[in-house]
Amino acid sequence: MDTFIVALGWVGMFAPLALGAVGSAIGCARAGMAACGALLDVESGYGRYIGVAAMPSSQTIYGIVVTMALRRELTIDNSPGIFGIGILTGLALMISAFAQGSTCAAAINASKSKLEIFGISLAPAALVEGFSVFAFVFALVLSAGIPK
Repeated sequence: MDTFIVALGWVGMFAPLALGAVGSAIGCARAGMAACGALLDVESGYGRYIGVAAMPSSQTIYGIVVTMALRRELTIDNSPGIFGIGILTGLALMISAFAQGSTCAAAINASKSKLEIFGISLAPAALVEGFSVFAFVFALVLSAGIPK
């Protein structure tokens, strides 16, 4: 049983990076598909769409930092905390990356028809980013309380 608990600690340690990367990949793909479609409809300004399509990649960066913050020798005492923080943070990052990809795709689709709304159309994507930042910051704060 002790080995299983320590194994869960390993899963929790890597979960923010792994789940954040899965979410980022899917989110960037969603937004990227919209960007590719927009390239067919506009005459210039292609870079802005590609940049917006990359926005969901930030969740992977947050996952890397949380994984590094959780990194320590795993014991029976600290593995449950690492598992809980890691899994829940990873899920939050993954889901926010999915949602951000969708909001970025919507921003791209809206702004290709009406360029003047490009900046304001990114507000929902920035709002979603805020939720991943909350998960990121609190994971770092809570990880400091897990025994080394």
